[in-house]
Amino acid sequence: MSQLKYLAAYPQAVQEQISAALADDTLGQFLLNKYPVTHAIKTNKALYSYVIELKNEYMRQSNPLSKVLYDDKLDVLHQALGLHTFISRVQGSKLKAKNEMRIGSVFKQARTEFLTMIVVHELAHLREKDHNKAFYKL
Repeated sequence: MSQLKYLAAYPQAVQEQISAALADDTLGQFLLNKYPVTHAIKTNKALYSYVIELKNEYMRQSNPLSKVLYDDKLDVLHQALGLHTFISRVQGSKLKAKNEMRIGSVFKQARTEFLTMIVVHELAHLREKDHNKAFYKL
């Protein structure tokens, strides 16, 4: 289960169920049956609109996002499913800060529920930078 670090916060029973489905090679078909429809959000522009819509509905008071895009360079198996970065730059006498979100390109072909899960996770990082108790409560 060490290869599935994304599931570490889930209850042991869920982790065992997923491990068994992986061992039996039934997880893929289970997910296809449960979530049969892929989303239509294929471009960076569409992804940006989708993320901003969710942000405005649930996190209106949080910091603005300056960039949202699919990232071909994210290795979703070994690094992250998505990334949230906070970049500070000095421009003249002012400090400019930008929030950026990058989603693994593999999620262009994913089911709607999986894309939403990744986007909500990364949006939560606008308020809580670390994966702590407050982050999971949010």
